[in-house]
Amino acid sequence: MKAVRLALHTNGVTILIDIPLNEWGAAHMRHDVVYNEQILAVAQDPFQNVATVLICPNLLLRTGISHILSGTRFAMVDGLCDDPSNLPALDDTMPVLFMICENRATEELVAMVDTLKTQHPLSRVVVLADAMDPDTVIQLCGAGMDGFCATSMDRHALVKALEIVILGETYIPASIGLALLERARQSRAHHAHDGAGMPVNTPAEALDKLSEREAQILRCLTRGSSNKVIARELGVAEATVKVHIKAILRKVKATNRTQAAIWATGHFDLAQDNVRALAAGE
Repeated sequence: MKAVRLALHTNGVTILIDIPLNEWGAAHMRHDVVYNEQILAVAQDPFQNVATVLICPNLLLRTGISHILSGTRFAMVDGLCDDPSNLPALDDTMPVLFMICENRATEELVAMVDTLKTQHPLSRVVVLADAMDPDTVIQLCGAGMDGFCATSMDRHALVKALEIVILGETYIPASIGLALLERARQSRAHHAHDGAGMPVNTPAEALDKLSEREAQILRCLTRGSSNKVIARELGVAEATVKVHIKAILRKVKATNRTQAAIWATGHFDLAQDNVRALAAGE
Protein backbone atom coordinates (compact mmCIF):
# COMPACT_ATOMS: atom_id res chain seq x y z
CA MET A 1 0.00 0.00 0.00
CA LYS A 2 1.36 3.44 -0.90
CA ALA A 3 2.09 5.80 1.96
CA VAL A 4 2.95 9.42 2.64
CA ARG A 5 6.14 9.87 4.65
CA LEU A 6 5.84 12.55 7.31
CA ALA A 7 8.64 14.10 9.34
CA LEU A 8 7.44 14.80 12.88
CA HIS A 9 9.46 17.22 15.00
CA THR A 10 9.23 17.20 18.78
CA ASN A 11 11.64 18.23 21.54
CA GLY A 12 14.46 18.69 19.09
CA VAL A 13 14.02 15.20 17.60
CA THR A 14 12.75 14.51 14.10
CA ILE A 15 10.89 11.24 13.50
CA LEU A 16 9.93 9.88 10.08
CA ILE A 17 6.69 7.90 9.89
CA ASP A 18 4.65 6.52 7.00
CA ILE A 19 0.88 7.00 6.87
CA PRO A 20 -1.07 4.90 4.32
CA LEU A 21 -2.72 7.01 1.63
CA ASN A 22 -6.19 5.72 2.44
CA GLU A 23 -5.74 7.15 5.95
CA TRP A 24 -3.98 10.34 4.95
CA GLY A 25 -6.56 11.34 2.39
CA ALA A 26 -5.77 13.27 -0.81
CA ALA A 27 -2.48 12.25 -2.38
CA HIS A 28 -0.34 14.91 -3.99
CA MET A 29 2.28 12.25 -4.65
CA ARG A 30 2.20 13.03 -8.37
CA HIS A 31 4.29 16.14 -7.65
CA ASP A 32 6.78 14.19 -5.57
CA VAL A 33 7.30 11.56 -8.26
CA VAL A 34 8.33 14.16 -10.83
CA TYR A 35 10.39 16.02 -8.23
CA ASN A 36 12.26 12.87 -7.25
CA GLU A 37 13.01 12.01 -10.84
CA GLN A 38 14.22 15.42 -12.01
CA ILE A 39 15.30 17.60 -9.09
CA LEU A 40 16.10 15.43 -6.06
CA ALA A 41 19.63 14.56 -7.18
CA VAL A 42 20.48 18.27 -7.33
CA ALA A 43 18.70 19.00 -4.04
CA GLN A 44 20.78 16.36 -2.25
CA ASP A 45 23.97 18.30 -2.98
CA PRO A 46 24.63 20.29 0.26
CA PHE A 47 26.62 22.88 -1.72
CA GLN A 48 23.74 23.55 -4.15
CA ASN A 49 21.80 26.68 -3.25
CA VAL A 50 18.01 26.52 -3.20
CA ALA A 51 16.21 29.53 -4.69
CA THR A 52 13.79 30.58 -1.95
CA VAL A 53 10.80 32.82 -2.65
CA LEU A 54 9.14 34.34 0.39
CA ILE A 55 5.47 35.19 -0.25
CA CYS A 56 4.86 37.69 2.51
CA PRO A 57 3.59 41.30 2.48
CA ASN A 58 4.96 41.99 5.99
CA LEU A 59 8.35 43.71 5.64
CA LEU A 60 9.34 43.04 9.26
CA LEU A 61 8.59 39.32 8.92
CA ARG A 62 10.41 39.14 5.59
CA THR A 63 13.48 40.76 7.15
CA GLY A 64 13.41 38.35 10.09
CA ILE A 65 13.14 35.23 7.94
CA SER A 66 15.85 36.52 5.60
CA HIS A 67 18.12 36.94 8.62
CA ILE A 68 17.30 33.41 9.85
CA LEU A 69 18.15 31.89 6.47
CA SER A 70 21.30 33.94 5.87
CA GLY A 71 24.35 31.71 5.74
CA THR A 72 22.29 28.64 4.79
CA ARG A 73 21.80 27.10 1.36
CA PHE A 74 18.38 28.74 1.11
CA ALA A 75 19.14 31.80 -1.02
CA MET A 76 16.38 34.42 -0.83
CA VAL A 77 15.19 35.69 -4.20
CA ASP A 78 15.23 39.51 -4.30
CA GLY A 79 12.06 41.48 -4.74
CA LEU A 80 8.75 41.83 -2.91
CA CYS A 81 6.31 39.02 -3.60
CA ASP A 82 2.95 39.00 -1.87
CA ASP A 83 0.99 36.84 -4.33
CA PRO A 84 1.64 34.00 -6.85
CA SER A 85 0.58 36.39 -9.61
CA ASN A 86 3.76 38.48 -9.32
CA LEU A 87 6.44 35.81 -8.94
CA PRO A 88 9.99 36.53 -10.11
CA ALA A 89 11.49 34.59 -13.04
CA LEU A 90 12.68 31.18 -11.81
CA ASP A 91 14.72 28.29 -13.22
CA ASP A 92 12.45 25.25 -12.86
CA THR A 93 15.32 22.86 -13.56
CA MET A 94 16.85 23.75 -10.17
CA PRO A 95 15.47 23.36 -6.63
CA VAL A 96 12.93 26.09 -5.80
CA LEU A 97 11.28 26.62 -2.42
CA PHE A 98 8.21 28.79 -1.83
CA MET A 99 7.48 29.92 1.73
CA ILE A 100 3.99 31.33 2.33
CA CYS A 101 4.08 33.53 5.43
CA GLU A 102 0.75 35.28 5.87
CA ASN A 103 -2.58 34.74 7.54
CA ARG A 104 -5.28 33.83 5.03
CA ALA A 105 -8.48 31.81 5.02
CA THR A 106 -8.02 28.10 4.35
CA GLU A 107 -9.66 28.36 0.92
CA GLU A 108 -7.26 31.14 -0.09
CA LEU A 109 -4.23 29.19 1.11
CA VAL A 110 -5.41 26.07 -0.75
CA ALA A 111 -5.86 28.09 -3.94
CA MET A 112 -2.43 29.69 -3.49
CA VAL A 113 -0.67 26.36 -2.98
CA ASP A 114 -2.52 24.84 -5.93
CA THR A 115 -1.51 27.78 -8.16
CA LEU A 116 2.14 27.53 -7.15
CA LYS A 117 2.21 23.79 -7.81
CA THR A 118 0.46 24.24 -11.15
CA GLN A 119 2.84 26.98 -12.29
CA HIS A 120 5.97 25.33 -10.83
CA PRO A 121 5.29 21.58 -10.46
CA LEU A 122 8.91 20.83 -9.52
CA SER A 123 8.94 23.31 -6.63
CA ARG A 124 8.43 22.68 -2.91
CA VAL A 125 5.88 24.71 -0.94
CA VAL A 126 6.00 25.39 2.82
CA VAL A 127 3.44 27.34 4.84
CA LEU A 128 4.66 29.24 7.91
CA ALA A 129 1.97 30.18 10.45
CA ASP A 130 1.32 30.51 14.19
CA ALA A 131 -0.91 27.43 14.27
CA MET A 132 -2.89 25.12 12.00
CA ASP A 133 -5.54 22.47 12.67
CA PRO A 134 -5.30 18.94 11.18
CA ASP A 135 -8.23 19.49 8.78
CA THR A 136 -6.49 22.50 7.24
CA VAL A 137 -3.23 20.55 6.94
CA ILE A 138 -5.04 17.75 5.09
CA GLN A 139 -6.61 20.21 2.65
CA LEU A 140 -3.31 21.98 2.02
CA CYS A 141 -1.41 18.73 1.55
CA GLY A 142 -4.09 17.65 -0.90
CA ALA A 143 -3.41 20.86 -2.85
CA GLY A 144 0.33 20.09 -2.87
CA MET A 145 1.78 21.64 0.31
CA ASP A 146 5.07 19.96 1.24
CA GLY A 147 5.45 21.27 4.76
CA PHE A 148 3.96 23.30 7.59
CA CYS A 149 6.28 25.10 10.01
CA ALA A 150 5.10 26.88 13.13
CA THR A 151 6.42 30.39 13.82
CA SER A 152 7.44 29.17 17.28
CA MET A 153 10.13 26.88 15.84
CA ASP A 154 13.71 27.63 16.71
CA ARG A 155 16.07 28.75 13.91
CA HIS A 156 17.98 25.48 13.63
CA ALA A 157 14.77 23.42 13.67
CA LEU A 158 13.28 25.57 10.89
CA VAL A 159 16.35 25.15 8.69
CA LYS A 160 16.32 21.38 9.30
CA ALA A 161 12.62 21.25 8.42
CA LEU A 162 13.28 23.06 5.15
CA GLU A 163 16.12 20.61 4.43
CA ILE A 164 13.72 17.70 4.96
CA VAL A 165 11.19 19.27 2.58
CA ILE A 166 13.77 19.99 -0.13
CA LEU A 167 14.88 16.34 0.09
CA GLY A 168 11.43 15.24 -1.00
CA GLU A 169 9.70 14.53 2.32
CA THR A 170 6.55 16.08 3.80
CA TYR A 171 7.12 17.91 7.08
CA ILE A 172 4.54 18.65 9.78
CA PRO A 173 4.90 19.17 13.55
CA ALA A 174 4.50 16.10 15.76
CA SER A 175 1.32 17.44 17.40
CA ILE A 176 -0.49 17.49 14.05
CA GLY A 177 0.93 14.15 12.91
CA LEU A 178 -0.13 12.45 16.14
CA ALA A 179 -3.60 14.00 15.86
CA LEU A 180 -3.92 12.59 12.33
CA LEU A 181 -2.78 9.16 13.49
CA GLU A 182 -5.31 9.21 16.32
CA ARG A 183 -8.04 10.24 13.88
CA ALA A 184 -7.09 7.35 11.57
CA ARG A 185 -7.26 4.95 14.51
CA GLN A 186 -10.69 6.22 15.54
CA SER A 187 -11.89 6.00 11.93
CA ARG A 188 -10.84 2.35 11.70
CA ALA A 189 -12.55 1.60 15.01
CA HIS A 190 -15.72 3.38 13.85
CA HIS A 191 -15.84 1.43 10.58
CA ALA A 192 -15.25 -1.82 12.47
CA HIS A 193 -18.16 -0.96 14.77
CA ASP A 194 -20.41 -0.16 11.79
CA GLY A 195 -19.51 -3.51 10.31
CA ALA A 196 -20.83 -5.28 13.41
CA GLY A 197 -24.26 -3.70 13.13
CA MET A 198 -26.40 -2.62 10.24
CA PRO A 199 -23.83 -1.57 7.61
CA VAL A 200 -24.07 1.36 5.25
CA ASN A 201 -23.79 0.76 1.53
CA THR A 202 -21.23 -1.87 0.62
CA PRO A 203 -18.36 -0.70 -1.63
CA ALA A 204 -19.88 -2.52 -4.61
CA GLU A 205 -23.30 -0.92 -4.06
CA ALA A 206 -21.81 2.56 -3.72
CA LEU A 207 -19.63 2.15 -6.82
CA ASP A 208 -22.64 0.96 -8.84
CA LYS A 209 -24.53 4.12 -7.90
CA LEU A 210 -21.83 6.39 -9.30
CA SER A 211 -22.13 7.61 -12.86
CA GLU A 212 -19.10 7.39 -15.12
CA ARG A 213 -18.46 11.13 -14.69
CA GLU A 214 -18.79 10.89 -10.91
CA ALA A 215 -16.31 8.01 -10.85
CA GLN A 216 -13.86 10.10 -12.89
CA ILE A 217 -14.19 13.02 -10.48
CA LEU A 218 -13.84 10.75 -7.45
CA ARG A 219 -10.57 9.41 -8.85
CA CYS A 220 -9.40 13.01 -9.27
CA LEU A 221 -10.20 13.63 -5.60
CA THR A 222 -7.90 10.77 -4.59
CA ARG A 223 -5.09 12.61 -6.37
CA GLY A 224 -5.81 15.77 -4.40
CA SER A 225 -7.03 17.74 -7.42
CA SER A 226 -8.90 20.99 -6.79
CA ASN A 227 -12.25 21.72 -8.47
CA LYS A 228 -10.48 24.02 -10.93
CA VAL A 229 -7.97 21.33 -11.90
CA ILE A 230 -10.71 18.69 -12.25
CA ALA A 231 -12.81 21.01 -14.44
CA ARG A 232 -9.83 21.71 -16.68
CA GLU A 233 -8.89 18.03 -16.93
CA LEU A 234 -12.41 16.84 -17.78
CA GLY A 235 -13.39 19.83 -19.92
CA VAL A 236 -16.40 20.85 -17.84
CA ALA A 237 -17.40 23.92 -15.86
CA GLU A 238 -16.19 24.25 -12.26
CA ALA A 239 -19.82 24.62 -11.15
CA THR A 240 -20.57 21.24 -12.77
CA VAL A 241 -17.76 19.65 -10.78
CA LYS A 242 -19.24 21.04 -7.54
CA VAL A 243 -22.64 19.53 -8.37
CA HIS A 244 -21.08 16.13 -9.08
CA ILE A 245 -19.07 16.24 -5.84
CA LYS A 246 -22.26 16.87 -3.83
CA ALA A 247 -23.81 13.81 -5.47
CA ILE A 248 -20.68 11.74 -4.78
CA LEU A 249 -20.67 12.69 -1.09
CA ARG A 250 -24.31 11.62 -0.81
CA LYS A 251 -23.77 8.28 -2.58
CA VAL A 252 -20.65 7.20 -0.66
CA LYS A 253 -22.04 8.63 2.60
CA ALA A 254 -19.12 11.02 3.14
CA THR A 255 -19.38 14.43 4.80
CA ASN A 256 -16.54 16.08 2.84
CA ARG A 257 -14.24 15.55 -0.15
CA THR A 258 -11.40 14.30 2.05
CA GLN A 259 -13.55 11.48 3.45
CA ALA A 260 -14.66 10.64 -0.09
CA ALA A 261 -11.03 10.49 -1.22
CA ILE A 262 -10.13 8.22 1.70
CA TRP A 263 -13.07 5.92 0.85
CA ALA A 264 -12.21 5.82 -2.84
CA THR A 265 -8.50 5.15 -2.40
CA GLY A 266 -9.24 1.77 -0.88
CA HIS A 267 -12.49 0.81 -2.57
CA PHE A 268 -11.51 1.56 -6.16
CA ASP A 269 -8.52 -0.72 -5.68
CA LEU A 270 -10.78 -3.35 -4.09
CA ALA A 271 -13.16 -3.22 -7.03
CA GLN A 272 -10.28 -3.64 -9.48
CA ASP A 273 -9.01 -6.63 -7.49
CA ASN A 274 -12.48 -8.22 -7.65
CA VAL A 275 -12.63 -7.73 -11.43
CA ARG A 276 -9.21 -9.35 -11.83
CA ALA A 277 -10.27 -12.25 -9.61
CA LEU A 278 -13.42 -12.83 -11.68
CA ALA A 279 -11.41 -12.71 -14.89
CA ALA A 280 -8.97 -15.25 -13.53
CA GLY A 281 -11.86 -17.53 -12.54
CA GLU A 282 -13.24 -17.47 -16.06
